[in-house]
Amino acid sequence: MDSSSIHHHEFIGISNNTPSCTPTATLTITTSSGAAGAVASATSSPSPSSSTTTLSRYENQKRRDWNTFGQYLRNHRPPLSLERCSGAHVLEFLRYLDQFGKTKVHTQLCPFFGHPNPPAPCPCPLRQAWGSLDALIGRLRAAFEEHGGKPEANPFGARAVRLYLREVRDSQAKARGISYEKKKRKRPPQQPQPQPQPQPTPPNATA
Repeated sequence: MDSSSIHHHEFIGISNNTPSCTPTATLTITTSSGAAGAVASATSSPSPSSSTTTLSRYENQKRRDWNTFGQYLRNHRPPLSLERCSGAHVLEFLRYLDQFGKTKVHTQLCPFFGHPNPPAPCPCPLRQAWGSLDALIGRLRAAFEEHGGKPEANPFGARAVRLYLREVRDSQAKARGISYEKKKRKRPPQQPQPQPQPQPTPPNATA
């Protein structure tokens, strides 16, 4: 498996052909959901079950994410070992990915701030979507523990990372005029239970 690519809504990968230092390392991004499906189907065993296919796709994605983060640590100056990685380094990684985002996030000075469907282009920056970052952190958090990391020392579950993701979610929701609140599932209406019919009282027997 090529460790220079990573998928999470947008494919994010660190190119091996670029200088190995954090400020100048290059991420190549390709948006292609069809390619993601092709990779998953090529690397997973054939199964008629859609749940098996989804699981294999998730595992392949998680492995790419883990390989990419490992290469990011190696490209770091000075290089970082996984044991020394903290929540602050995870935040640095997420901010680094931001420059390769594809999601328009309007500033407060933009006339389209809070507009879900802007009628015209604007010079506002592109960022990684909150949903992509949230899913990425979830996969890396699981991969850390699968590779022997202790849950209490998991840098991807650090409080600073959770607060950062919450801040990104709220700021993008306001800037884009959308809501990330989970929709509550409507419970199906309950059928009224049939009331038991009273049994007729037998007449008193006469002597």
